[in-house]
Amino acid sequence: MDLASLAIFRTVAREGSITRTAHLLGRVPSNVTTRIQQLEAEIGVPLFQRDRKAMTLTAEGVAYLDYAERILNLAEEAEQVVNPKEPVGTLRIGSMESTVAARLPLPLAEFNAKWPEVTIELVTAPTRQLVDALLAHRIDCALIALPPGDAGFGPDEVATTPLFREELVLLLPPGHPEIEHAKEIKPRALAAFAPGCTYRRLAEEWVTDGGTTPARLQFQEVRSYHAMVALTAAGTCFSLLPRSVLDLVPDADRFTIKPLMTVATCLAERPGFKTPAVLQFRETLRAFSDIPEIADAPH
Repeated sequence: MDLASLAIFRTVAREGSITRTAHLLGRVPSNVTTRIQQLEAEIGVPLFQRDRKAMTLTAEGVAYLDYAERILNLAEEAEQVVNPKEPVGTLRIGSMESTVAARLPLPLAEFNAKWPEVTIELVTAPTRQLVDALLAHRIDCALIALPPGDAGFGPDEVATTPLFREELVLLLPPGHPEIEHAKEIKPRALAAFAPGCTYRRLAEEWVTDGGTTPARLQFQEVRSYHAMVALTAAGTCFSLLPRSVLDLVPDADRFTIKPLMTVATCLAERPGFKTPAVLQFRETLRAFSDIPEIADAPH
């Protein structure tokens, strides 16, 4: 096993094709096939199911891919840490959907203009999954929601920098009466992301008053804010989302909106992880921060 073989395996897993992998990596298909066969022989199990149209990972291949990703990421991380230069290589960013939509476009554009040699990989997930990916070295940094005093991890595990204040609002269907208490909400279901989403947990806590009232809450899990808003517009659900996202929705003023709370969006990093790309990305984000003590701090 070597890093080149792992990189070939990872690309075949992503592309599902020997031919496309060979084209992307500048190799001949027979070389890619041989590398995969040698890796499978060394491990002793098949990593792919083969048919004429695609290469599909076996269960063992799926498990092996997770370790291959971590090994390759650690190898690149080690090179950047021990031989720091200007930002190069790959910057793996994790983020909540809301931050991608409302906060990241301009910082990413500025970062790319200044450091075009860096390849940006961006994945989205709820906060808990992002922290897990960060600790597993699958990503280099993450933008997560962090309620005050409720991190769920120690400072020796994850270092956080507050960057944006997000006003969370309760979104109710158009024409819904104004409310003061959760029991006045007419839809019975909350449209939300999968468990692990901080906003989902905060909505559940508010509706159940921290668990002191019987939970009558049902969930409609969605994968995007577009779906969340659409289900709320249909009257079947209510939702909790940042106002910065709601500001992107046409005719948002047709909904009944109740401000609930403010939560910080933070940049999460592994303590001591200081590659040039991560450091410059953090500085780029600080310039766009709406938290004065961060935005005004020396860069």
